[in-house]
Amino acid sequence: MSPTQSDISREIDQEYEAYVSGGTVRHHPSRGYAPYRSTVLRHPRQPLTAVRDPEAVELSGPAFGVTDVTALDADLTRQHPGEPLGERITVTGRVLDRSGRPVCGQLVEIWQANASGRYAHQGDRHPAPLDPHFTGVGRCLTSDQGRYSFTTVKPGAYPWRNHANAWRPAHIHFSLFGSAFAQRLVTQMYFPGDPLLAYDPILQSVTDDEARGRLVARYDHGLSRPEQSLGYHWDIVLDGPAATWTEEGR
Repeated sequence: MSPTQSDISREIDQEYEAYVSGGTVRHHPSRGYAPYRSTVLRHPRQPLTAVRDPEAVELSGPAFGVTDVTALDADLTRQHPGEPLGERITVTGRVLDRSGRPVCGQLVEIWQANASGRYAHQGDRHPAPLDPHFTGVGRCLTSDQGRYSFTTVKPGAYPWRNHANAWRPAHIHFSLFGSAFAQRLVTQMYFPGDPLLAYDPILQSVTDDEARGRLVARYDHGLSRPEQSLGYHWDIVLDGPAATWTEEGR
């Protein structure tokens, strides 16, 4: 029998209490976080394979520059002939290193569900409607000040099969590339005030309160554009004590 949300919430509370009582700050979650059922089955259990020539691995990957990324790539509402459905939002922030210095010229990619909670992907069988005018993918390069900016629609929540009545809160996936394809970090951004945040084992696997809070964007009315979109601010810190959690860990 599939566990219920009450079962998963109880496990989340147990994991949190164990973390707090342990007394050691851990900014990244355990790969074997029990409430997140699928990660228990797929996380690595064997030692990593050593790469004899790391530089050769990086040289085999693609490089990205200003000729590959256009301004239209960052506006997910203008990539099709018609207007997408949903609440338009602007998401912007800075990519910073551990010392707070901007990281410029980095490729930032996003992907997300549409306003109904459906991905434009053949593997998504959720019976919510697809939007023919919204693909849900975008990219941009960070500026000299490390800034990125996207215009999109706020994604909807959607069900998943981690447990009975499991729903993922609204979120946007972020991918950041360094100077080569092998240098990639993947994370997720969430929205403030979402009632599903407390029930989501993926977000709650980040058991440190401050680290988990850094995954939630801040509404900024000054970033809202008149007659167009509401504004959210979210900085990404690549390393150090204030680092943003990434799906691959440190």
